Amino acid sequence: MKQTMENDWLKVEIESKGAEIRAVKNKKNKIDYMWTGDSTYWGRVSPVLFPIVGRLKGDNYQLEGKTYEMSQHGFLRDVEFELSSHSAEHASFEIISDGRFKDVYPYEFKATITYSLNQNTLSVDWKIENKNSGEMYFSIGAHPAFRVPLFENEGLEDYQLIFTPAPDKEVMEYGLENALIHENGVRKNLPDITLQSDLFAKDAMIYSHINALELVSAKSNHGVEVVFTDFPFVGIWSKYNEENHAMAPFVCIEPWYGVADMHDTTGDLKEKFGINRLGTDEVFQKGYTMTFK
Repeated sequence: MKQTMENDWLKVEIESKGAEIRAVKNKKNKIDYMWTGDSTYWGRVSPVLFPIVGRLKGDNYQLEGKTYEMSQHGFLRDVEFELSSHSAEHASFEIISDGRFKDVYPYEFKATITYSLNQNTLSVDWKIENKNSGEMYFSIGAHPAFRVPLFENEGLEDYQLIFTPAPDKEVMEYGLENALIHENGVRKNLPDITLQSDLFAKDAMIYSHINALELVSAKSNHGVEVVFTDFPFVGIWSKYNEENHAMAPFVCIEPWYGVADMHDTTGDLKEKFGINRLGTDEVFQKGYTMTFK
């Protein structure tokens, strides 16, 4: 079921399945910013990734001597959420595990995803509550896909990715091989990246310690800025067609609290690179914003 939020600037549609943003339209300039979800390229628009981000080595992990199978990005994106509160500029969705996922994830949790509008900015807030008698391990991430180009008279090369690194922190660049990550090295500076058809030929680009990313047209000055201060990772991705040597007409900017497995992982979820830990009855609360220009 879709829920709608709107103010004088934006109209937002959110699907209760996965609590997923499906559309964002600027009411002033009439631009539809989000990817359409065309399955010819990629059938999703803005899934929430939980309890893992990316792929596990062998699509499984170990916990307390038991092996669990889990596919890329986890299961929450395909689960029906309950609408817990709703107003013109606010919508909050929640899910309580109640033992439903024990075959793939043995922890009990409550997840709440809240969307709020403020002029032309959409805020996304995550709340994960540990409902276990002991520690809980998890990752969570965003995966919003933004349409490019936004206008028929524009091309990919008109768009740039502009980075805002976290101050006084070392930016690490990661690469992907067979969906598992490895370190490419420290980036002393991050120049703007101009979109081109083969930009994602080697899969996603992944960085640590980035506070914001802007995807903007140098021709029209329209685009989106995603701000995710203090998030440990961000992924940037588009579907690449090897036959046509072309990228899909969207770019994903993905703030993450977690990342795919490394090639040398032990497979133990407690030892997974980038994993988050919550103590009994503890709560994880983080958020990011998207400003549509």
